[in-house]
Amino acid sequence: MFYQLYELNHAMMAPWRAAADAMRIAYANPLNPIAHTYMGRAAAAGLEVFERTTRRYGKPAFGLPETVVDGVPVAVQERIVWREPFCNLIHFRRAVPKGRASDPKVLIVAPMSGHYATLLRGTVEALLPQSDIYITDWIDARTVPLTEGMFDLDDYIDYVINMLHFLGPDTHVIAVCQPAVPVLAAVAIMEANDDPLSPSSMTLMGGPIDTRINPTAVNQLAKEKPLSWFRDNVVMPVPFPQVGFLRPVYPGFLQLSGFMSMNLDRHLTATKDFFEHLVKNDGDAAEKHRDFYDEYMAVMDLTAEFYLQTVDVVFMKHALPKGEMFHRGQEVDTTAIRKVALLTVEGENDDISGVGQTQAAQTICTNIPDNMRLHYMQPDVGHYGVFNGSRFRREIAPRIAAFHREHARSAKPVRQVIKGGKTA
Repeated sequence: MFYQLYELNHAMMAPWRAAADAMRIAYANPLNPIAHTYMGRAAAAGLEVFERTTRRYGKPAFGLPETVVDGVPVAVQERIVWREPFCNLIHFRRAVPKGRASDPKVLIVAPMSGHYATLLRGTVEALLPQSDIYITDWIDARTVPLTEGMFDLDDYIDYVINMLHFLGPDTHVIAVCQPAVPVLAAVAIMEANDDPLSPSSMTLMGGPIDTRINPTAVNQLAKEKPLSWFRDNVVMPVPFPQVGFLRPVYPGFLQLSGFMSMNLDRHLTATKDFFEHLVKNDGDAAEKHRDFYDEYMAVMDLTAEFYLQTVDVVFMKHALPKGEMFHRGQEVDTTAIRKVALLTVEGENDDISGVGQTQAAQTICTNIPDNMRLHYMQPDVGHYGVFNGSRFRREIAPRIAAFHREHARSAKPVRQVIKGGKTA
């Protein structure tokens, strides 16, 4: 009943949120004399903090109407080009001049771990000037009716293979965090089957390839509890009147609670600073806080079967690095990968996927030629900094773009030199 109680609490708080928002507007109205006093600003700030703390955050928009290609601003149109019950494939179509040489075609596989694909907005934005970008937009499981069937790790791998088939030859795939394992598995299966549409390159960023290496708090939890504990304690049916009523899910709010508890002091400090910025009328700092938490607090539910299979296969059994993973009866043999270039990226201070966990892909993909593999470790960044932020834009994104051009199957390699960081 925990999910039902969560929904009931949210519904009961609705009139209080509405009243708080109305009072905030009144206190902040410049025509109200009290708005120009410390008491008025403090009251408005406290009411906004209350409203934001108790609201449900909806799915954010990518909000990328344009980019710069060859030094010229061009419009970007967001289109859904492939649909399945649990995922849409979004294409960021750039209005580039006709006849211009095509850029690398890139499939970004976003994490299906509680947040929406818009968490990778910065990733998309940084790569758009030099790449033709497609991204997986996973669907909130609570919005998918039971009649659409189940969705597990095997289905996830099938989706990745089907999307690569849809995009055609000379596609580059990027897996950010959670999808590193299913993407590597999908590529291994395609290579083992001599699939002509296997990607030209595969980039794995901050992913749990082998969580036995430098285990983090997230990894330790999976080791301490049996799978039955997760099934009994964190899997819940979607409550009425949601579209996915009765579908068993791992609720997004539980995932968010887990992430926030890992750095609770940081989030409390951020909330206190937000209050102070509002009182001081520091609009820029307050807006940065809103932008970050509007994204961070927007969460989605995962199907129970996908969540439990991932916990079991990836975090408990370590099936992929042990060579014991199977997909629909076929062995996932990473040594079959021979034609797909491999780039692994890690953050020095990553507290979600420890240093070395992603690089493990370099070890188990033994038959990729040395001139088609590269590992890069970005100093002074945590998990989020692996795929977003100033260091990503300045040091990681250029390396990814250069790697794509160097290993394109339909073009001559173009080598670029980017300073900073550590490569191996």
